[in-house]
Parts: sequence; C-alpha cells; structure tokens
Amino acid sequence: MNRWKWLASILLSFTIAFFIVAVFVHSPEPKNTNNDSGSITSQKEDSNKKDRAEEKDSGTTEPDEVPAGEQEGTLSEGLREVFTSVIESARDMFIREDLDIVAIGDSLTQGVGDSTDNEGYIGILENTFNSNEQRERIDIENYGKRGNRTDQLLERMQTEDLSNSLREADLVLITIGANDVMEVVKNNFTSLNYKDFVSAQKDYESQLNEIIQRVEQLNPDVSIYLVGLYNPFDHYFNNIPELGQIISDYNRISKSVIDEYDQATFIPVRDIFTGAETELLWEEDHFHPNERGYKKMAERVLEYIRSDIEE
Repeated sequence: MNRWKWLASILLSFTIAFFIVAVFVHSPEPKNTNNDSGSITSQKEDSNKKDRAEEKDSGTTEPDEVPAGEQEGTLSEGLREVFTSVIESARDMFIREDLDIVAIGDSLTQGVGDSTDNEGYIGILENTFNSNEQRERIDIENYGKRGNRTDQLLERMQTEDLSNSLREADLVLITIGANDVMEVVKNNFTSLNYKDFVSAQKDYESQLNEIIQRVEQLNPDVSIYLVGLYNPFDHYFNNIPELGQIISDYNRISKSVIDEYDQATFIPVRDIFTGAETELLWEEDHFHPNERGYKKMAERVLEYIRSDIEE
C-alpha cells in the first residue's frame, strides 16, 4: 500500500525507530529485584518513597526538586501545582480504611516521563489519598515496567510477589497495550501495512483476556480498571487517519474485553491528549506523558474509581 510505504519513510526520517527501540520496547532490568524478576520494587525506590513521605510530613522540599533553569521562588503557579501532585477537588475525600491498591502494566504505570520522580499518575493518586494527614497512609503497590507487552505482563503475573499482591488487593489498576502496538511497527517497519495490526489484534485480545482472568482467579472480588490508549502520533501525523484508526481499534478491543467481566471497567484517556500533545507529552520522547499529562490521567482515573475507594 503506497500510503503506508510513504508513512514508513516519514517515520524513519523522524527517527521514530529510535523511539520504538529505546523508549517503548527496551526494558532495562532493575538493579534490585528482591530475587523476583517480576517486581520493579528496589531498595533505592523504597528509599526514595520513604524520603518523599518524610518530606511531605515535614512540609519541606529539597532544593534539587526544582527543575533545571528554574530558581526557587520563580516557579510558575501552574507548574508548582503540578509538583504538589494532589488533585485539589479530592483533597477531602473520605477514603476507605485499609484500602489496598495494586497497579500493574507498562511504562505508564511505572511513570516514565514524570521528571518529578513521583511515579506518574500512580504517585499523584497516592499523594491525593494521603493529603489528609489525619488518616492512615495508603501506599499503592506499583508493578509497572517499561516496555511490557501483554505477553510479558502475563509472565510477570506468575511470580509469587505480584501474585500475592493481587490476592490482597481491593482494586487493581492496569495500563497495557501501547507496546503491543509498537511491536507491530518495529517488526514491520520497512513495509508497514494496516493488515499487520489487524493480525496482531487477535493475540492482543486473547492475552488481555488472560490478564483479566488471571486477576480474577487470584482475587474474584477485586475491582479491575484498565486505562485505555492515547495516540502519541496524532500531533505529527494527524493527516494520516490510519494511525488514529489503529489506536481506536485497540481501545475498542480493550473495552469489549473489559465489558465481559462484571468487576472490570475501561477508563478512556485518548480524549485527554487529543489536541494537547505539546502540553501533555514528555519533551524528551513525545510519547510518554509529562507531569501535566499524568495529572490529567490521575484526575480521569479518580473519576472512575471514586465509588470504589470512598467510605
């Protein structure tokens, strides 16, 4: 298809191949895994979490949290609000006691693109839940791993650490699917065809079903939320409708799978980023959300899970 050959040449000229390999598909191994290849929790991350918690308790902020080029006292109010990472409208929510939330998936769960090192939308939700210092702290267990596809997440879900966390969860948040799309692009880069995506969608649908079934096998009563995909190409190639159609196809499949399970809910986020890619995507790769993008995601997720987490 001439249109797709032209698309491939454009993608190549803009070094999208680099983004595919270096940003989405590459999954560097964590330095410390506590003998569990499926967990991204490390001693360093635990230490960072503890430090952030202590900072919040003390009300102080370390100087190195101020972005490069910004002097203390000159940070814009809009950006300062992002760094507080609290959804103001939910500050006074009455959260259930002993709430156990587990987040699994890819780089969007890990928080890649969040230069505040706050684990993206997961960290923002966590800070929001804990903005009321009078209640017991809620820590979201984050099992996001950069580069994960559905088949890789399924493999990680067999590990003891992740399985045990899912068994104890009241609510499970999932981001997955973006790397399944990018894998098709990577494998067919010089002769990209829409049919390549259609063929791969069958595996994606099957593996997504397995992920939801695995969660329900471990924990039949848990509430499951799958966050949809947005279109990172839209800002650059909005004149090529096939790209938008691919994202629509995967979101449609995701929602159809989720609709088969009573305890599962699909959370759309594509509309959040459409037309706002410059403001909401990380400037280093223009694929992952930045702090503002993650905050928009957190607000949308909170909107959907609110009834499950409030008393």
